[in-house]
Amino acid sequence: MEVIHKLLNIVAPPFTFFSLCLFLPPFWFYKLFLSILSSIFSENVAGKVVVITGASSGIGEHLAYEYGKRGARLALAARREKSLEEVADRAREYGSPDVLVIPADVSKVEDCKRIVGETMDHFGTLDHLVNNAGINSVCMFEDTTDITLFRTIMDINFWGSVYTTRFAVPHLRNSRGKIVALASSASWLPAPRTSFYNASKAAMVTFFETLRIEVWPEIKITIVTPGFIESEITQGKFLEQEGKMVVDQDLRDVQVSTVPVGTVRECAAAIVNGACRGERYLTQPAWFKVTYFWKVFCPEVIEWCYRLMYINRPGTSDRETLSKKILDLTGAKNILYPSTIHSPDIKTD
Repeated sequence: MEVIHKLLNIVAPPFTFFSLCLFLPPFWFYKLFLSILSSIFSENVAGKVVVITGASSGIGEHLAYEYGKRGARLALAARREKSLEEVADRAREYGSPDVLVIPADVSKVEDCKRIVGETMDHFGTLDHLVNNAGINSVCMFEDTTDITLFRTIMDINFWGSVYTTRFAVPHLRNSRGKIVALASSASWLPAPRTSFYNASKAAMVTFFETLRIEVWPEIKITIVTPGFIESEITQGKFLEQEGKMVVDQDLRDVQVSTVPVGTVRECAAAIVNGACRGERYLTQPAWFKVTYFWKVFCPEVIEWCYRLMYINRPGTSDRETLSKKILDLTGAKNILYPSTIHSPDIKTD
């Protein structure tokens, strides 16, 4: 057995290289052809039933509006019932013929079961499931005072998506529906202070990639990996080292720095378009995909840049990083950040 592995160590790399050189050009042409076809024959969601978790704000809120404009019937789930009712009213104004509000916490398996159950009781079918609910944490791993407090990151971001998907899959098989999984480019970018969040999003990507193999062709899955998009996260809402939800725009500036923040409206439109075309992956803004190639081909460069920009000198505040100093000195925030993320008028519950 050891001899076989030694032989494969020698043969596998050059064989893979030459195989890809021959395979990639026709494969890319084939994908281009399929992309053109899917654009022409994009799904019409008018009258179809869409469940959106985390729909009370941010990307989830604007996904409700985007689906509503296209005439979809909506089941909106989130913890904040009042905010959810407001989103539901706007979605109806945009054109949704029927909107169901379901106050729920996706970290609880019984709530996820109830989301799907109430949707089926009300509409009788389910066509799209959008797993959007998520929260972020920003703190150095060694600064956490009680690491168990950060289980909630995985409970909401990962398990909340898994629970809801498990109850929805039988109904999506019947309707030959779709799943939209809101992961993040953080799944491949090792940004400091967001280790728990990064891990939860990486888990989401791997889970839904595996599930795609199991449920295809009855169910199609679109995995979304946004960069920085205007939302409560880019307003500075996150769990801090004590495990409390806070709004801290200074620490937000440290993490986002001079990276342009995309508008949530454009992001939501791109996500719905991608889902209707049956795209496997979607990154928004699209240019952010280049970070994946840097990560794959030059991981040391990515790590060096993060250390230089985001790790402060010993004995100094997290807010004294080079990333924040550059942002403050250039005044780039007024150009690169949408105006809606400058005012932290958000709740921490």
